Amino acid sequence: MKVTRLDEAEARPRQVAVGEFDGVHLGHREVIRGSDTVLTFEPHPLQVIRPEAAPKLLTSLERKIELLEGLGVEELVLIEFDRAFAQRSAQEFVDGVLAGTLQATRVSVGENFRFGHKAAGDPALLAEQDAFETRVTRLVEIDQEIVSSTLIRHLIQLGDVERANRLLGDPFQLRGTVVEGDRRGRTLGYPTANLVPDEALVYPGHGVYAAYANGRPAAVSVGVRPTFGTGRGVLVEAFLINFEGDLYGTELRLDFVRRLRGERAFPTVDALVEQMGKDVAEAASVTSR
Repeated sequence: MKVTRLDEAEARPRQVAVGEFDGVHLGHREVIRGSDTVLTFEPHPLQVIRPEAAPKLLTSLERKIELLEGLGVEELVLIEFDRAFAQRSAQEFVDGVLAGTLQATRVSVGENFRFGHKAAGDPALLAEQDAFETRVTRLVEIDQEIVSSTLIRHLIQLGDVERANRLLGDPFQLRGTVVEGDRRGRTLGYPTANLVPDEALVYPGHGVYAAYANGRPAAVSVGVRPTFGTGRGVLVEAFLINFEGDLYGTELRLDFVRRLRGERAFPTVDALVEQMGKDVAEAASVTSR
């Protein structure tokens, strides 16, 4: 898939899906269906307009690119969103970007899409345009709930990754470079590959999860290690089942499958080790299905 900045986009007719598409969830996929090009904003507009209200994101740009490519999208066009761009009127966005630079023959949006200065533009304005056909997609419902990035973000923060995955259409993924840990896990018989969560991205609520780490079954702990009271902040610790080696300095991709239990402090280290054994066995069972 080609990734292009708006100011570098070549002149050619396009079928364009427009939106932030954080998470590229099932609702987004319905908007994107049938489009060869996705137009999105980087960074998230709220990070520029109201940074105090900006949400933690479900996907980094890197992950978004991978998901869109998996949907067969041919080109991702990035609008470098800044305060100057935020001042453009809705009609200026239509004329200058959609009909102008991108030469859109069809524009696909969700029914709740808003754009332009003070979010004055909506699907009705797009439908009035003669330059292109407008496709407006109704919000997708699963289990009697509307699929949205906000709902998925909430589920992940609660630790309900199973339900979040159903709405996403793919496993929720965290990725990052493995950092040096305190090596306590190694002394306990469960060496872990450790990640520090990106503060700009959402991560699962504190607890222990069955997951895949670079495709290998893993038991993953998210939390602050209350048994030891280290006070080092949130750490993601992945024990890769039946794996020997040192992953320090490499990229680790964690695909979360199911929450096994919440985080808690144990009265003794032996009690913790006993529970870790149970967690690993359960994670192995879950990821072998």
